[in-house]
Amino acid sequence: MRIALLGGTGDIGQGLALRWAYDTDHEILIGSRDPEKARTMAEEYETELDSRGVDVTVNGFANEMAADRADVVVLAVPPYHVADTVESVADKLDEDTILVSPAVGMKGDEDGMHYHRPGAGSVTALAAKAAPEGVSTVGAFHNLSADRLANLDAELDLDTLLVGDDPDAKDIVSRLANEIEGLRPLDAGPLANAAEVESITPLVINIARYNDGMHDVGVTFH
Repeated sequence: MRIALLGGTGDIGQGLALRWAYDTDHEILIGSRDPEKARTMAEEYETELDSRGVDVTVNGFANEMAADRADVVVLAVPPYHVADTVESVADKLDEDTILVSPAVGMKGDEDGMHYHRPGAGSVTALAAKAAPEGVSTVGAFHNLSADRLANLDAELDLDTLLVGDDPDAKDIVSRLANEIEGLRPLDAGPLANAAEVESITPLVINIARYNDGMHDVGVTFH
């Protein structure tokens, strides 16, 4: 399967790219508005993986070209760029493409981070609204520490919550998540539940801020 990470030069994109390239045989494509930046980062990911004995090719493209080649497109961009990014690649998506949205709207002040719910109800809903008709959107990977993901020496032992209205698309994303060692996907229901899932992220960040030794804290459910 081909997985494109649009905005794959950023923190969450880097973590997911490295983990999928390290733990699976899926083809990883790095997308960026700047194709040269995408190619440079793809080479850096290859070098990191090669240092760990993993011989894999990671390709970098402009976002549109990455989306055109992919089965699953991860919107690894800030929340305020989600709709614009989907619209910019819309003509490269078809009914077989699955969009994955891990972005969370947040605002920070002196006390910490707070959930900033967009008018669409959630960032996942924002992505789904911008997507062409027939393209399924799944919310996933919201509450993960990007630093912990990108550190291949770190064991995960974490859960990720999935929301979406297309059971088949959600099943595919669940299997992709499960293939990352130490990551357990859990079904959190339809896309209407995305706000509840996304709002956990600022809570996790605040816990990390106020508790020593919990910089890379995540969520598990028992």
